[in-house]
Amino acid sequence: MARVVVTGGCGFLGSHLVDELVRRGDEVTVFDGGAPPPDQAPSSAVRYVAGDIRSADEVAEVVRAGVDTVYHLAAVVGVDRYLDRPVDVIDINLLGTRNVLDLATRAGASVVVASTSEVFGKNPAVPWREDDDRVLGSTAIDRWCYSSSKALAEHLTFAFVRDRGLRAAIVRYFNVYGPRQRPAFVVSRSVHRALNGEPPVVYDDGGQTRCFTYVQDAIDATITVGTSDRALGECFNVGSSVETTVAEVSNLVAELTGVGPTVPIETRELLGERYQDLRRRVPDTRKIQETLGWRCATDLRTGLTRTIGWARENPWWLAQPDSGARPDSGLAATPA
Repeated sequence: MARVVVTGGCGFLGSHLVDELVRRGDEVTVFDGGAPPPDQAPSSAVRYVAGDIRSADEVAEVVRAGVDTVYHLAAVVGVDRYLDRPVDVIDINLLGTRNVLDLATRAGASVVVASTSEVFGKNPAVPWREDDDRVLGSTAIDRWCYSSSKALAEHLTFAFVRDRGLRAAIVRYFNVYGPRQRPAFVVSRSVHRALNGEPPVVYDDGGQTRCFTYVQDAIDATITVGTSDRALGECFNVGSSVETTVAEVSNLVAELTGVGPTVPIETRELLGERYQDLRRRVPDTRKIQETLGWRCATDLRTGLTRTIGWARENPWWLAQPDSGARPDSGLAATPA
């Protein structure tokens, strides 16, 4: 049994991570400002502590001597937050990470820092290796504050590893989807709309490609990284290697739910110049495959079928409001 802290453990990815850690027999402390999802089974192995990741004193209540591993997933995620709350995005993603790294170093705990494919920006040379260049737009474009804040969090992590001997690793998630995800992203919003009797949406021409990663695969990768000495000091892409267009995903949701056809949404008209979309987002996952033996095990049709089945059984999720016209929007506790 390990003693584990999960920051952001009430969010989409964090709650699934907590479930899996409990199944493994670990003792888990969740540090989050929110509440666990309604469908999450209570467990005596989980302790919930409410707090602000920006407060070092509050984080110190849970990241302290005796903790073995900290999974740091707390973050601000979502296009609407990038555009409307860039100060919070930067403060929470950067200062929160600094607090976790400082305190974990003092406590002698290891850390897994959750990062994002967004750090690569709009580098056109896909698939992206972990050490590929970052290509970003102007600092006047709020779209890039999330990418920059997570990249600085990665810089901090590597600095703590090299300069202070912290045992840490980084995981970069690529378009994770699945049960409990806010109905604010490409997959979750399409499923939410379809099961509420509205057609799924296609953003712009639908030709943008992503590599959609089922949540359980992402969780398996995260724990694999967190429990392997071979991962220490390294960064790993975590994602599917199958490139799929947004239109294909929306059409598949329409097929599996029996609701359609899809409807288009023009993001430029809705968001203006403050938002810039990425045409392709594809990971090179050879490093995590060769180093740790992990690879995605769930194809898109299977993952969508599971997600739709779960959604049908959870009316509380279907009752949430639609995110509106903004693509990939929403405040979540985990990075996308």
